[in-house]
Amino acid sequence: MTQQTTRIPISSIILDEDIYPRKGIDHRRVGIFAENIRDGFKFEPVEVELVPDKSGRYRLLDGAHRWSAYKSTGVSETEAIIKNLDGNDPLLYAAKKAIGPIQLTEDEARNTARRAYTRNSSLSSADIGKAIGRARRTVDSYIADLKAATRMGMDIKIFRMNHLGIPQDRIAKRLGVNQASIHNHLLKMATLPNLINADLERGFTVAQVAEKHNWTEPMVWSLALKDKEDLERFKELGWGLRTWDQWEWNDCDKRFGDDWPGRIPAQLIAHILFYFSKQNDLILDPMAGGGVTPDTCLALSRRCWAFDMTDRPETRPEIEPYTWTLSSDQQLSWPVTSKEKADLIIFDPPYFDKKAADYDRKSISALPKKEYLEFFEAFFALLRLNAKKTTRLAFINADWRDFQSKPAAEESGKGAILIDDYLRILNKTGWKHTHIIQAPMSAQRFSAVVVSAMQKKRILGVISRYVIILKQ
Repeated sequence: MTQQTTRIPISSIILDEDIYPRKGIDHRRVGIFAENIRDGFKFEPVEVELVPDKSGRYRLLDGAHRWSAYKSTGVSETEAIIKNLDGNDPLLYAAKKAIGPIQLTEDEARNTARRAYTRNSSLSSADIGKAIGRARRTVDSYIADLKAATRMGMDIKIFRMNHLGIPQDRIAKRLGVNQASIHNHLLKMATLPNLINADLERGFTVAQVAEKHNWTEPMVWSLALKDKEDLERFKELGWGLRTWDQWEWNDCDKRFGDDWPGRIPAQLIAHILFYFSKQNDLILDPMAGGGVTPDTCLALSRRCWAFDMTDRPETRPEIEPYTWTLSSDQQLSWPVTSKEKADLIIFDPPYFDKKAADYDRKSISALPKKEYLEFFEAFFALLRLNAKKTTRLAFINADWRDFQSKPAAEESGKGAILIDDYLRILNKTGWKHTHIIQAPMSAQRFSAVVVSAMQKKRILGVISRYVIILKQ
């Protein structure tokens, strides 16, 4: 690791909670440090690294209490060692530095170990233990469930992908094995569900069976609901079926999909599947994100081809890695070569600007408005070229307004992207809408404090969201 010492502005340093191993700042320690600063005491330099993709900004690796004390006493600059970690985990580095003066508490050590392993499952328990000051066996106990969840066995991966209708050649390529091996594995698939079905017949719940056998709940639901009609599946899953064109839920069903920026309710996907597809239809999700669509397809007996730029081969083998990139001549390419085309395309893209910082830096969310809309025009045209005459497109999006700090009467609309803009592009590229369904986001995501502040400033928030159903 390389380092250099220099003076940098206090205001250029941030405390990034993603890599901070403690639960919070000890304000008593900050007070003591502040007194020391006023008395002329000189501290060791803080350690920082450059914030990825943010020029001139640094995040703390060591010295959170010193930094807080500098801020409280009005110090404008500090000596800092700027680290280049050369690919080492900044969370574990910060944890190792933190245990110098005071050991991490049990909760802090456990939380740091789990966060580090979640970020990088190739880390060994010994490596994590060295950083947080705990024995390997202790770390094993911290992350045992995470290890089980991320190390999905080859048979289970193949079973899952085959269940979703992914062709054998693509399964082989995805898992890095030859196609003959996939064929041999599939011959054994008939007996793989036996233990699962036996436990279900004994009265164990889906959640209990999933935990016992290290299957995901959607995979177990695909067996528990076998041969049932869609209405029966909704009832078993505890989803009330909305009969009208307004679909509203207070929260996402956490059994389906990963915790993900912009996560949508599985109930919403299920309603699209219920009204606009039938069992065994092929569903395409070109930007699958946290995997809500393939999970819901498992429960409702639909096949699903899903793609995303974020590659998670251990936990999401069914989501094939693919980045939709416009070429210099504004063209996009299709991710697979196949004669079969989807019966239904579910397209829930990252919203413009919103949560852009949480997505991969290559996400379309971070594009300027003009380029963002140009992407959609090329994308909708590509979807039409690769669709059947009978293919339906379910486009999920919302009005985007920069309402965060402006009273409603002061919004100009100049930078807005409204649902009308998407409809104009869809119609231009040959898609005609048949339904516009309201599926608002829950207002519960706003705290009472935020709501009160918005009301005082006359800010009008956005919970609108629409499912637009289209055909050629």
